[in-house]
Amino acid sequence: MTTTLITGANRGVGLALTQAFAARGDDVIAVCRQPSEALTATGVRVEAGIELTDDACLAELSHRLKDDKLDVLLHNAGVLHRDMIGGLDVPRIEQQWQVNALAPLKLTSQLLGHLRDGAKVVFVTSRMGSIADNTSGGRYGYRMSKAALNMAGVSLAHDLKPRGIAVGLVHPGYVRTDMTGGNGLVDADEAAAGILARTEALSAETTGGFWHAISGEPLPW
Repeated sequence: MTTTLITGANRGVGLALTQAFAARGDDVIAVCRQPSEALTATGVRVEAGIELTDDACLAELSHRLKDDKLDVLLHNAGVLHRDMIGGLDVPRIEQQWQVNALAPLKLTSQLLGHLRDGAKVVFVTSRMGSIADNTSGGRYGYRMSKAALNMAGVSLAHDLKPRGIAVGLVHPGYVRTDMTGGNGLVDADEAAAGILARTEALSAETTGGFWHAISGEPLPW
């Protein structure tokens, strides 16, 4: 059985991913700070109380996993603030860096010993982190954090290649969730289905790629 660990699993895309991977037959480990009723109802293994920006919590998660081996490590947790140039809130920008870019990198490092050779590491990123695709400006903290996450993913693809671990970066689409204030073009279950499809397609030959989850098209950096 495939063992898949998903962060930010209590709601939105993370909850939909948990449901989708569980429906596929995976042994899902759902990581969150506080479990929702909907997450508990899935019946998957929930590891709650994990703050991804806290190094002690990352070590605690690794300890809880004990001898568990992961086939898929799916970084979904993220935060979005609508900071604009006329009123920058630096602490909120720094929070986006910590949650969106540094936490996934640190968690991957912490869990290296739990990843099977030939495993897959998938980052839910955003085309808002694409420099070439930035046609509207704004959203400084979010754009910068996702650009940094994209760079981290590509570096990891190189570093983990000797173990046959493939790394993928996936834009879920503009999803209607609490993060987007209910605005968007697709629902969470559609985005999750696309991310699942991109995860299944990910291989040693495509490691380090950046794709649109739903269309499967490569995205510009």
